Amino acid sequence: MPATAQPPAGFVHRFEPGAPGVALTLLLLHGTGGDENDLIPLGRAASPGAALLSPRGQVLERGLHRFFRRLDQGVFDQEDLVRRARELADFVLDACRAYGRDPAQVVAVGYSNGANMAAAVLLLRPQVLAGAALLRPMLPLRPAILPDLRGRAVYIAGGRDDPLVPEERTRELAEVLRQAGAEVAVEWRPGGHGLSADDAAGISRWIRRTFAAAASAQHSL
Repeated sequence: MPATAQPPAGFVHRFEPGAPGVALTLLLLHGTGGDENDLIPLGRAASPGAALLSPRGQVLERGLHRFFRRLDQGVFDQEDLVRRARELADFVLDACRAYGRDPAQVVAVGYSNGANMAAAVLLLRPQVLAGAALLRPMLPLRPAILPDLRGRAVYIAGGRDDPLVPEERTRELAEVLRQAGAEVAVEWRPGGHGLSADDAAGISRWIRRTFAAAASAQHSL
C-alpha cells in the first residue's frame, strides 16, 4: 500500500499484493454464505502472481453474506442490486488508489451470487472491469440501454446439472454480454452448482490467453 494511502472504506475485505511487476488484480466475489477468504485459493491458483482484492458481501440473508438482496431463488431485488453494484464499483476504484493498483487491469472472478454481482457491475459500470470470470452465473438484470463492452473479455463456466441455475439463464447472460460487444467464452462442467478443480484450470487458461501481459511480471532495463 502507498505510504500516504488509507485502506478503502465500505467493505470488509482482504487484499494480497501479488508478485512485483504483475499488473493484474483479481476482484474475488464469493457466493452466498461465503466471505472474503473463500475465493483466495481459487485466485492464487488461477493467476499466481496477481494481486487479490476480496470484499465481503454486505447483505445478510438468514445470517449468510451476499452482495445483493433477492426476493426468492433466482428472483433479485433490482433496486438493491443496482445500488450495491454501484457501491462495489466505487469501492474497487478506491481500493486501486489505496493499494497502488492499475484500475484498468482489474478482472473479476465471481462465483454464484458473486458472479451475478460481477455481471451487474459489467452491465452498469463497465469501465471498472477489464473483464470477468463468472462461475455458475445467470443474467442479474437487463439494462434499458446496453453498455459498450467492446474490449471487455468474459469467461463463463456453467454446470450442466446445476439445480439452481438453469442452462438457459446462463446462456441468456452470455447472449446479452455478446450483444453489448464483449468477447465471451463459455464452458460447461458436467457437475452442478459447486466449484471444481476444472474451474481454476479454466480461469487460468483464459487469463493466460486473454490477459497475458498483465498477468506476467514486466521487467524494464
